[in-house]
Amino acid sequence: MRTTVPPVACVGEPRLTAGFAEFGRLDLMAHEEVHGPIGPMEPGSLLRLAEAIDLKGKGGAGFPFARKLRAVLESCERQSLAAAVVVNATEGEPASWKDKMLLTRAPHLILDGAALAAYAVDAEEIVIGVADDDMGRPSLTEALQERRMPVPTTIVTVPHRFISGEGGALVNGINGLPHIPPGTKKRSSDSGVGGLPTLLSNAETFAQLAVAARLGPYEYAALGTDDEPGTVLLTITGAAARPAVVECAAGTPLREILDLCEVPDGPGVLTGGYHGKWITPEAADRAEISRKGLVAVGGTLGAGIIVPLGRDTCPLGEAAQVVRYLAGESAGQCGPCKMGLPDLARAVDLAVSGSAPIEIVRAAAGDVKGRGACSHPDGTARFALSAVEVFAEDLRLHTTGEGCGNRVKGVLGLPGAPDANPQKLTLDWSRCDGHGLCAHVVPDFIRLDANGYPAFPATPVPTWLREGALKAVKVCPELALRLAKAE
Repeated sequence: MRTTVPPVACVGEPRLTAGFAEFGRLDLMAHEEVHGPIGPMEPGSLLRLAEAIDLKGKGGAGFPFARKLRAVLESCERQSLAAAVVVNATEGEPASWKDKMLLTRAPHLILDGAALAAYAVDAEEIVIGVADDDMGRPSLTEALQERRMPVPTTIVTVPHRFISGEGGALVNGINGLPHIPPGTKKRSSDSGVGGLPTLLSNAETFAQLAVAARLGPYEYAALGTDDEPGTVLLTITGAAARPAVVECAAGTPLREILDLCEVPDGPGVLTGGYHGKWITPEAADRAEISRKGLVAVGGTLGAGIIVPLGRDTCPLGEAAQVVRYLAGESAGQCGPCKMGLPDLARAVDLAVSGSAPIEIVRAAAGDVKGRGACSHPDGTARFALSAVEVFAEDLRLHTTGEGCGNRVKGVLGLPGAPDANPQKLTLDWSRCDGHGLCAHVVPDFIRLDANGYPAFPATPVPTWLREGALKAVKVCPELALRLAKAE
């Protein structure tokens, strides 16, 4: 995993990244020189602007900003309450860097957008959520010291976990509760920070709002497509020889972005991040950078994450590592997360090892889809199903025992080393008497075959099941089961 924000590149006219070449990081003076002044907007004017440019959330879900704004305004009037504004800059997705780039290099654009929203909803506070990796907070703190905000503005640090970036989890954390999604569906526009109607959106969304307020809807729409005006921020990593955060107009061919970042030929491209979808190289050649354009080829824009693979890594092994990580990142507060995701991870491991057919993955994914307390099970299932479909030929090679011939290099941006010390279970068949104790200790990895003997994948034991595997080794009465370093 990278410890610094990748370089920034731009295809066409820069907007969010304007001034970077001259100033690097834009302090308040440079920010005003590059972007010009900005004044407050009345609620109706801000609503019309957001609707005219069809501004959608840039955090992944793509919810229309105007609908959020209207919902907060109506909720405030109905309940006779003040509002709060929350900027989600946590970026819990490990493969995403665009919000960290804005925090470290263009923090005043984010603050401009938050100030516009706070004035429009008559908010009593602004809260900005950042991750505890300390990458964006220093720059944001400096920016707040350089200017006056319309209302008290605070920075809240949240754990750098995948689910901590979910909107409900962020509100919980701000309210002093555990940083996990609420167990029930609730709208922050009705009750969010401190019980107030809360306007919550992603950091890039607020930055785009600040750009649009200066340009106006017509000039803003001079870039992009009719359906999706404006620019898009993308994080390009993976096999790219020149990983970067790229700003481009919506509608730009994906192939142009991949060539800019010197992406080699490979078996597939992950679009939208860990809750996204894989597309084939042929689809990548046809795709355009927009929500509509990526959906047309089977992908998704999500939070603007593009992770291509090279031919020197095992694509299914890479995907299996991510599914294990996502299973371990769940809040564990509902059945689909607590039990379904580990089962899905095991199913993917079994399929990759050639020990089970693809149907086991489809069945495990079907067991969690649409049943979770948040979107985490759905997103994980989508990622897993997409992987086994796009890499069907690789899966066939694994099923026949041949394998694809490549090691797993860990290029999908997982935090830290996906498994610094991979270990796998081995069985001495001359000793095993089929007691079955091991399968009772760690049923998520070891099961009994039709003859009552243990069966498990030949792949390394997931880190989140390592403790259980070690216990299984210890309880084996014949000392037949062992945990050894995976080659």
